[in-house]
Amino acid sequence: MKPALVVIPTALLWIALATNAYGQNPDPTDIRGCTAIENDAQRLACYDHATGRVNLPAARKRNSPEVAATSVFSNDAASRTGNSEVSTPLSLLDSRWELSPESKLGTFNIRGYKPVYVLPVFATSNQNNQPHSPNPDNTVTQGEQLDNIESKFQLSLKTKVWQGVFGDAGDVWIGYTQSSRWQVYNSTLSRPFRETNYEPEAILVFDTHYELLGWEGRLLGIGVDHQSNGRGNPLSRSWNRIIGNIGFERDGWTVMLRPWWRIPEAKATDDNPDISNYVGRGEIEIVHEWHGQEFGMTLRDSFRGGSNQHGSARFSWSFPLAGNLRGYAELFKGYGESLIDYNHNATYLGLGVSLLDWY
Repeated sequence: MKPALVVIPTALLWIALATNAYGQNPDPTDIRGCTAIENDAQRLACYDHATGRVNLPAARKRNSPEVAATSVFSNDAASRTGNSEVSTPLSLLDSRWELSPESKLGTFNIRGYKPVYVLPVFATSNQNNQPHSPNPDNTVTQGEQLDNIESKFQLSLKTKVWQGVFGDAGDVWIGYTQSSRWQVYNSTLSRPFRETNYEPEAILVFDTHYELLGWEGRLLGIGVDHQSNGRGNPLSRSWNRIIGNIGFERDGWTVMLRPWWRIPEAKATDDNPDISNYVGRGEIEIVHEWHGQEFGMTLRDSFRGGSNQHGSARFSWSFPLAGNLRGYAELFKGYGESLIDYNHNATYLGLGVSLLDWY
């Protein structure tokens, strides 16, 4: 992992904020405050106030508790302006990726991406005390006494940097996800960070409209992804991928298919030459919303037979606690919970709170 690759996504996010502050939106002072509001109904009201647009469709999840509140706000705004149009609910994919023309909010607005959470308890059945790789330079020769209970937290953001790449079609987004596993209860080793993964990516996203077996195809995208743990040998792990994104949805359900191809590296310097046989060559992600709760499942597979067949399953559950604060639980089984554990099979259970859910 080159240090510059860790700095780049952070710098891009600061550039996004700076650009927003110098005139990319009608009223930059107000609009910057709106982007920090995750509650959908409140953020809609903020955008309408800042831009003067009272009929912007609500950027919210279908069947969410905010639907009724936002509809009331929209009807009230329409009555004040004499406009009889009433906003209609946006789907989960549309609200988070601004797919339809009426949902576009312009460029350089910071948005949530993957779940943002803090897990004070992140426990495993089989801690990886001595990471290894087929590359001898990336194999630890002496193990550490790591605790099986640690903490984990994740930050994940995205912003649109180019709207309408091909006329009215296609938007370019950049995203950044960082997740850390902290041996906070391990006083013997001075409470070290066991593993932190950095993942910047760029994605070209298109709005689609087609039906397949009762599901609506809503999103098609392709992106370039880099993931690394930013460490030196023998603990260095990294890879680069080209990832496809195919999104489907129906009432209360969202499905994302993500096949990927690993960009080859020189064998002599490859930290983890067999990572695709463990972390996989693609995944399917299913999200279900039910009475304010959100259930997620992510399945990965290597799509190979015999000794090269491996994968993982991740289950998550978030539920309302107070305001925008939500409870969050995560269960993982298989290979690749983190990069350092890409070829390590274990079960992990995490409990904590989240601020943002999927997408």
